[in-house]
Amino acid sequence: MSEPVKSRIVKAVHGSQELKLDPDYEVGLAEYLRHQYGNNGLIELYARFVISDGDFDALMRRVIWRAVASKFGHGIHIGNGVGFKHLETFEIGNRVFIGSHSYIQGRFDGKCVIGNQVWIGPQSYFDARDLIIEDYVGWGPGAKVLGSSHTGLPIDVPIIKTDLEIKLVKVETGADIGMNAVILPGVTIGKHSIVGAGAVVTRDVPAYAIVAGVPARFLRWREGYEPSENTENAK
Repeated sequence: MSEPVKSRIVKAVHGSQELKLDPDYEVGLAEYLRHQYGNNGLIELYARFVISDGDFDALMRRVIWRAVASKFGHGIHIGNGVGFKHLETFEIGNRVFIGSHSYIQGRFDGKCVIGNQVWIGPQSYFDARDLIIEDYVGWGPGAKVLGSSHTGLPIDVPIIKTDLEIKLVKVETGADIGMNAVILPGVTIGKHSIVGAGAVVTRDVPAYAIVAGVPARFLRWREGYEPSENTENAK
């Protein structure tokens, strides 16, 4: 019996596929349903198609998102069990993959932007009241964004009754977020950086950096990157 291979390299799939425009009938169906049902009616209709992983249900999830979202691209996959709040505030680019049982919680006066060629693993959670995910971001399964927290003031009031402070979270182009990582309010993840699995990110991550741990700390720069004096000071 041969020894199992400990490591191998295979070609990337999601990030390297070419964009194919969605068929006209699908775009037309979204337009028809928007006028026929309105946002509230479509969100109720979504419940009929959210559970199954079949092709027709996946098509209808896509059609409903296109009808309700502020912007919706082509070639998007929405897995079964994916939930949302305030879908009308979402702007989603082309070839986005949203894994099964993920949840994106928007806010009526906020904005959630997801760029092109973003891959989101299953069971991810986004506090998306003010969230920007730029192009070619990889988001590991179970990773989470917290975009808001209670002020806790005044001190003699139960924390849950105090005001909510919402801070923009931004994940820049090409960054990779590890499985079960947590991004806290107000954090910017720099372009092409790597956040390790299970990390809790409490402050900005420089571009091309690798961070890990609880709380996340700088480990090193990505191989092949030569930091300037300014980036060295940003660690």
